[in-house]
Amino acid sequence: MEHAVYAGNRYGTLRSELERPGRGIVLEIDLQGARQVRDTLPTATQVFIAPPSLEHLRMRLEGRGSDSPEQIAHRLRVAPTELAAKQEFSHVVVNDDLDRALEELTGLAASMCAPDD
Repeated sequence: MEHAVYAGNRYGTLRSELERPGRGIVLEIDLQGARQVRDTLPTATQVFIAPPSLEHLRMRLEGRGSDSPEQIAHRLRVAPTELAAKQEFSHVVVNDDLDRALEELTGLAASMCAPDD
């Protein structure tokens, strides 16, 4: 369905994963993958989750301790371009407060996956 190389790592989603029974499939993908999904499934709802600022993003990446300094530097170099693309998405959630952002995402998911009547 989509694939990308990001910060030196390969990521992707098999089409078969989207063909499994179920509702409300969520993909956590980067900008490249989102564009590929949009080309293949133009009716998919896409949500851009944005940091409150580049400085917050830097602090979060460093605080996680899971990426090398080189990976963090790469992510910070591409972040301005990725953030500028948020206008391509039907929904933007700014993750400035985890509880509020989670509530916003939960509400959005609930509105898209209403229970069958």
